[in-house]
Amino acid sequence: METAFDGFWEKHQLKMEQYLQLWKFEQSFQEVKNAIEFLMDRQANLPDTGDSVSQVKERLKDLGSLDDMAQELIGKAQVMILHGHQLAASHHYALNLICQQCNELRHLSDVVSDELKRKQARLQKTLELHNRLQQALQCCDEGAYLLANQQMDKCQSKEGAQKALQDVEKFLESSSPYLNFDPQTLHYDFESILTSELKSQIHSCQIKLENVRSMFENRQACFKKLLDKHVRPVQLVAPRPENPPRSKSPLFSPKHGVDFNSSLKFSFDLSLPGKKTSRKSQSSRKIEVMHDYQEKRNSLHSFISDSEDNLDTLKGHVINELIETERVYVEELFTVLTGYRAEIDNPEMIVLMPAVLRNRKDILFGNMPEIYDFHNKIFLHSLENCLGAPERVGFCFLERREDFQMYEKYCQNKPRSEALWRQCSESTFFQECQRKLEHKLGLDSYLLKPVQRLTKYQLLLKELLKYSTSCDGVQELQEALVAMLDLLKSVNDSMHQISITGYEGDLSELGKVLMQGSFSVWVGHRKGPTKMKDLARFKPMQRHLFLYEKALVFCKKREEHGDGYDKTSSYSFKHFLKMNAVGITENVKGDHRKFEIWYSGREEVYVVQAQTVDLKMAWLNEIRKILFKQQELIKVEKQQPTPCTDQVQLSPPLSDGKQQRASISSEENDSERTSPIMLDSVLLSPQNKPNRSWPGMSQSVEICEGLEDWSCNNYLSNCSDTEEEDGSQLSPGKYKALADCKKGGSEDLLVKNGDVIQLLQEDGEGQWLVKNLNRRKEGWIPVNSLQIVIGDCRFRHVKVAGII
Repeated sequence: METAFDGFWEKHQLKMEQYLQLWKFEQSFQEVKNAIEFLMDRQANLPDTGDSVSQVKERLKDLGSLDDMAQELIGKAQVMILHGHQLAASHHYALNLICQQCNELRHLSDVVSDELKRKQARLQKTLELHNRLQQALQCCDEGAYLLANQQMDKCQSKEGAQKALQDVEKFLESSSPYLNFDPQTLHYDFESILTSELKSQIHSCQIKLENVRSMFENRQACFKKLLDKHVRPVQLVAPRPENPPRSKSPLFSPKHGVDFNSSLKFSFDLSLPGKKTSRKSQSSRKIEVMHDYQEKRNSLHSFISDSEDNLDTLKGHVINELIETERVYVEELFTVLTGYRAEIDNPEMIVLMPAVLRNRKDILFGNMPEIYDFHNKIFLHSLENCLGAPERVGFCFLERREDFQMYEKYCQNKPRSEALWRQCSESTFFQECQRKLEHKLGLDSYLLKPVQRLTKYQLLLKELLKYSTSCDGVQELQEALVAMLDLLKSVNDSMHQISITGYEGDLSELGKVLMQGSFSVWVGHRKGPTKMKDLARFKPMQRHLFLYEKALVFCKKREEHGDGYDKTSSYSFKHFLKMNAVGITENVKGDHRKFEIWYSGREEVYVVQAQTVDLKMAWLNEIRKILFKQQELIKVEKQQPTPCTDQVQLSPPLSDGKQQRASISSEENDSERTSPIMLDSVLLSPQNKPNRSWPGMSQSVEICEGLEDWSCNNYLSNCSDTEEEDGSQLSPGKYKALADCKKGGSEDLLVKNGDVIQLLQEDGEGQWLVKNLNRRKEGWIPVNSLQIVIGDCRFRHVKVAGII
């Protein structure tokens, strides 16, 4: 019995031990299986291709991490399989289950290992393709840079043309593997990994290579023509009956420098060497030369031969030039940011860095990183998409119009950047950076690139517009050109604004600067004592005016001081007028270049003389826009109803025809045309007043002579004090209304601008009974409101001419 029990116990104990072994094996098996399945899900979500080198490298890095995890799990699975074989060899009762789980682990390990290897191979293949495309594009950029930096004015000589031709041929020889690649071969070699995006990149690269090859071929042909002209003898030929078409020549500019106020370009005729000129037809080549601020005209579209008169071809050349120079520009910005700006934070370069530069890289480089990101990530790609759709070029500029405002910030920082550069330009730090980059020019030349690029856009848009007269997208091109010219003007104005000194406050609170310029200014006051000794003093002040959205600022321009780079100019703040209290008179008798700016109900009057009539009209248009905009804002606010004195509303200026119908007959017919708009104090339109003589013998006048300090204590009177006192009375009669007026406490409009009204009688409480002859209405209006409606009381005896 005991022996039987011992035998049973041994079997039972063995079975319990095998139960425990199986439980532990299944637990470990489930953990490894779950880990492998999770890893397979992660690798399944990892793409096996990429759209750029950086993206592919990042995915290869992620795949490498997954592979490390997979190798660790596969090792655990191998240990599990070995343990299962040991259990099977010990005649475990669950032999079939253990073998099945071992086979499952082996299968999962093989699947995850094979999938990782497959994805790694595809990503490596994709990386190889991207590297080849990148090398080809880099070759194109280097070629474009070579062509852009060839000084074509030096190539007019035989030696210069020979040297330039050798440089071109040397580059073509060294770049032959990249420039002459076969896209069909590329498709065949990488067919297994090609996606629609990769095919598009190959196609874009192919187009760029073809364009660069074409540019080099044209440049070679041009240099060979120049060499041939130097070699062949001069032959006498009969003159042609008409002038031969002149071939287009690239545009050049001197090194750098900026002046937005100068004209865009000038041209002159330069006869080519070895070319005989006849009397009737001058065989010459026209060279257009840009001013200092323009970026070097790089003629990437090559020299266009006389026979290339196809507008599409010419337009294609301009677009190619726009895109190629944009790529060069982005590359130059990248070089500056990585080769100079990033080196400031390099611990190895701290020893060489000047102390004045520490923690001031944002001053030296401004917002160049922001400009680079915009062009590299957004604008360059937008332009590249226009290769097959030229009509979208204008839309690209309009779509990103607001983004280009970042250039205003860069240009405003430029004086500070230049001042800092002058302090540290000779340091070893910058010399070492320049040596590493193998740059021939210093950093200051590259810091000027954004300014040069900004001026280059409007030149290319003008040229593109010239070849797009009857194509789609012409309107967008015109709007884009206007937008870029406005941006240049805005940048120029802001550059002047930062030189204002003496203003206590924040100029940015005045809004955007819209106009700026120098004027002759006379200033006077409506009332006040007359200084007889100043009657004959009419010398104007020279003032530099800045027109903001909310104010008109008067400054005195200081003469430039310093030598060389240190020569600067500044504007001393003198006075400002709030635009919500300003009115204008567009014409002043005696000079068509003059106009009036009046303030606070003509308490202050400024006579401003522009250099030209066009400049005067430009300022008047901007001021009128501001005043109209403020008037519209007042209307939108819809103030609460108040007595009639507060309900007077002004009307916009009438058109020329309406002005004639609303004029008031007087002794002088040459009345002034004005914009009677004011907000803080309701002003009257002097539109229908008799013409003021400026200056007159009977007027009391005091004119400032442009002294260092001047104020509004100077006076300019247009009528005698006696006339003003007499003008405070009203008399019955017919008048032309110059403003709207509502009945007191009512929304009904009693008088509208332009209506003919008749003053009937005055009560003892300062109110007049008024009859509207146009609307057949009557009502009582306070005398102070009535003076506003009918204008200055000097005209109480003036009757309305025309219809009654």
